[in-house]
Amino acid sequence: MLRWILGSREAQGSVEKSSVLCIGEEQPQNCFTELQVLKGHFDIVRFLVQIDDFRCASAGDDGLVLVWNVETGEKLQELRGHSQQITALTTFVCRSELKSQTLLITASSDRSLSLWDPDTGNRVQTISDLQSSVKCLLVLERLCLFLSGGEELCVWNEDFQLQCHQQNHSDTGIFVLIELPKNCVAAAMDKEIVIYRLTVSANSRSLTEMHRLSDHRDQIRALINVNDNMFASGSHVGEFILWDAVNWSILAYEHILWEESQSASEIRMGSAKPSEMSIQHLCSNGKLVLAAVGGGLYVYSVLTKAVVAYRKVAHDSNVLHTMLLSDSKLLSCSEDGSVRLWEIQDLPLPAEPASAGFFGMLTFGRSSKQAGPPSKKVLDVPDLKMLELIGDLIGHSGAIQMFVNFKENSLVTCSADHLLILWKNGERQSHLRSLALFQKLEENGTL
Repeated sequence: MLRWILGSREAQGSVEKSSVLCIGEEQPQNCFTELQVLKGHFDIVRFLVQIDDFRCASAGDDGLVLVWNVETGEKLQELRGHSQQITALTTFVCRSELKSQTLLITASSDRSLSLWDPDTGNRVQTISDLQSSVKCLLVLERLCLFLSGGEELCVWNEDFQLQCHQQNHSDTGIFVLIELPKNCVAAAMDKEIVIYRLTVSANSRSLTEMHRLSDHRDQIRALINVNDNMFASGSHVGEFILWDAVNWSILAYEHILWEESQSASEIRMGSAKPSEMSIQHLCSNGKLVLAAVGGGLYVYSVLTKAVVAYRKVAHDSNVLHTMLLSDSKLLSCSEDGSVRLWEIQDLPLPAEPASAGFFGMLTFGRSSKQAGPPSKKVLDVPDLKMLELIGDLIGHSGAIQMFVNFKENSLVTCSADHLLILWKNGERQSHLRSLALFQKLEENGTL
C-alpha cells in the first residue's frame, strides 16, 4: 500500500505528480482503494458539508468556499467574499411552492455572515459589522430560521433579518449549538450548557433562557444530539454526560479515573496529559455514541449505559473527527494525517481487562455534580468487544480536520496540508471504467 511519511514535503510532492493513485488491495474490507487529490485552497481546510448526492463544499482559513463534484473531482464553483478565515459552514434548504434549493451559509472572522447559491456561485445575502465573530451555526428548517453563536446568540430568518438575540456572559462564547424538543436549543459555552426556548408567533420571535447545566468540571469540547430523547456532551478532562433532551436531567455520567494501587506521587508522575483525556469529538447513530478521547476511540451504548468496545490508542495523535458507518463499523481521522476504518469484533482470549480502557475505570449514575473524581470501581462489562483496524488511508501530510462520507461512492477528507482527498470505491471505479471502454468500443464498431 502507498504510504507517505507524515509531514514530509516529498510526500506531498508525490501527490502532486499524479492526481489519481491506487493504494493497493491488501485491505479486503476497505473499499476506498483509489484516491484523487483536489487542489484549490491555499490554507488549512477545516470544514466540509454535503450539498447533495454528488456535491460537497469546503472552507477554511483562506476565506474561500469551494464547491466540488465528488464523482469527477471537478471544482464547480469558487465562492469569494470573506476577507478572513471561515469559522462556520452549513447548508440551508429554501423551499417554495415550485422547488426546493440547498444554499450555503458561511460565517467568518471578518464578522460577517453570507448566504450563497452553490449552483451559480453568487452571494445571495450578506451581513457585515457583526458585534463579534460567529463560531457556530444551527439551521431550524421547519421554522425557516437559523441561529448563530459567538459572544451572542442570534436568530435570523431566511432573508438574513435579525429576529432576536441574547447576550451571553462567557469569555469563550458559544462554540456549538444543537436543537432540542419543544423549540429549545442547547448552547455550549465554557463549562456550561445553556438551554434556551425559542418562542415563535405570527409577528415576533423571542429567546428565553430556561436552565443552565453546570455539571462539567472543565471546558466542554463536544455536544451532540443522540436521538429524539437524549443528547450528550464531553469535556476537556474526559467527562462524558448523557442527558435527557426533554427535562435536561443526567441519564449517565462517566469519567476517566486513576488506578487505586498508585500512590499520590505515582499519580502525579504517571497521570495522562489533558490532551490524552480530552473528548474532541462525539457522534451517534441513535443507539451508540462514538467518543474520540485523545488518540483513542470508545463506543458507548445508550441502551445499556456501558462501553461496548474501545481502542485505547487508535491513532498516533488526537482524533479530530469520527463517524459510525453502522453498528459494527466506524471511521476516524486524526492529527497524525490518517483516516482509519474500524470494525467492532469480539475480544480474543485472554481479553484485555476492561479497567485498562477509557470507561473501564468509571462510575455510573452520578445524580449531582461532585467536587472531585469519585472513587474507582472496576467494571466487569459483559461481552466487551474490541475495535479492529480494517482500513488505513494514508494520503495527507497534515492533520485531517474532518470528512464527509458519500456512502458506497466516495469519502472526502480535508486537511491542514491545504488539500482535499477524494477516496473512491476502487471496485466501483474499475467497473465504471470497464463500462465506458465497452461503450466506446461499441460506438466505434470494434465489438
